[in-house]
Amino acid sequence: MTTPSSADSDLSTTGAYVKAGADFDRDMDYIPDRITRDSADWPVEPGRYRLVAAKACPWANRAIIVRQLLGLEDVISLGLAGPTHDRRSWTFDLDPGGVDPVLGYERLQEAYFARFPAYPKGITVPAMVDVPTKQVVTNDFPWITHDLFFEWQEFHRPDAPNLWPDDVREEMESVMKRVFTEVNNGVYRCGFAGSQETYEAAYERLWTALDWLEDRLADRRYLMGDTITEADVRLFTTLARFDAVYHGHFKCNRNKLTEMTNLWGYARDLFQTPGFGDNTNFDQIKAHYYVVQTDINPTQIVPQGPDPSVWQTPHGRDRL
Repeated sequence: MTTPSSADSDLSTTGAYVKAGADFDRDMDYIPDRITRDSADWPVEPGRYRLVAAKACPWANRAIIVRQLLGLEDVISLGLAGPTHDRRSWTFDLDPGGVDPVLGYERLQEAYFARFPAYPKGITVPAMVDVPTKQVVTNDFPWITHDLFFEWQEFHRPDAPNLWPDDVREEMESVMKRVFTEVNNGVYRCGFAGSQETYEAAYERLWTALDWLEDRLADRRYLMGDTITEADVRLFTTLARFDAVYHGHFKCNRNKLTEMTNLWGYARDLFQTPGFGDNTNFDQIKAHYYVVQTDINPTQIVPQGPDPSVWQTPHGRDRL
């Protein structure tokens, strides 16, 4: 977890992230609690928890997508924060009166302070909040989606996808690790590089991984074969932001996603799948990065393009 002065805006609550001469280093220390079937403190219980997320944030966007794919909309409620925030917290400015209708909070910060009055770190999304006590349970985003699949299976819709198939589990863990370190986090390593040298090293790592993914997707529809898995959800949220934000704002500009045949077809295939595109809001994505990250964009001017209608063009991936 990150302090409010040292990390990217998806995880912290400030516009100051770049450290001169330094690599970007994401702190992965989150509230370690989990909601599980056998938990004494936080048991699986329909209607008890509220997922607080933001469509602007790629890490939170994962949880929103998985919740819908698994059919948990009536089991776990969803609170959405707006795309921009100040140094204190993500806010519920999308709701009438700027107040979350279930929690009664103006800021997600209030749920953190309800449990940890002196909480010292950044207020992050996604967060699972216990509705009866209005206290944050966890903000550990990799475990949140993992547990939505494994711990809430009793409440999945009958035709929910198997996001963690046994027969490819070991390979999928390896793929997800590389996707996280080199792509999900790799774009931030470029964007928040503190020197030319650290930027160029990050740039090379990112494009090595994207070329590997382009090759991998040449003869398979999804990352692990012919069905959607957790690995696809994790990659998609970065690809959805690539041309709109990372290409220019984060200087990941060797080429655009639309210029990579397999990755671009794959990204559109997912976008046009229920749960993905309907939870992707390009206006919120651009507002978040270009307004909040003033180290990189001090004018806070939000670009007009690219045209989002290209995401609805035929992808041709069903041939695989």
